[in-house]
Amino acid sequence: MKINGNAIRPGNIILHQGVSWRAVKCQTVKPGKGGAFNQVELRNLENGSKLNERFRSSEVVEKLNISTKIHQFLYSSGETLTFMDIENYDQIEITENLIGDQKFFLQNGMQVNLEIVEEKPVGISLPEQVVQEVIETEAVVKGQTASSSYKPAILKNGLRVMVPPHIEVGVKILVSTLDCTYTGKHKL
Repeated sequence: MKINGNAIRPGNIILHQGVSWRAVKCQTVKPGKGGAFNQVELRNLENGSKLNERFRSSEVVEKLNISTKIHQFLYSSGETLTFMDIENYDQIEITENLIGDQKFFLQNGMQVNLEIVEEKPVGISLPEQVVQEVIETEAVVKGQTASSSYKPAILKNGLRVMVPPHIEVGVKILVSTLDCTYTGKHKL
């Protein structure tokens, strides 16, 4: 399916320069001079390399159709992740660089949607947000909680994210699985 360059959204898989790419981040830029464009961070589905590209609304790109099938995450071995089809119990292995930082959110036995393009696995689909516990961060400094600056924190799954100053060790937060960013404090 053909789409305009300004219609590319995070998670879309497009064909660009003869290669399949996943849009990781998108930002609409409206410069003072010239027309607006979509600044897109792309991840190569073959080798995991990244590319930043500008797409104008007049450009047309091929959006690839994705089919999904439920698989269960079994285990990771080195840089290989093993999933099992829950219908016929077939196992499939994919490399970590194919899914990027989403590997931090996988847990043994977790069911995920395996994304398939042209009968080839290209990634996994997780919930938009997950709850994670902060295990290490800087202490709260009195009076600094009103500041708009963020501080680094390490989560229980090993992921490092930037959090607001008021977040302490032991607090559960919501993290976006698309770009691994803090989205809010978890309300029990």
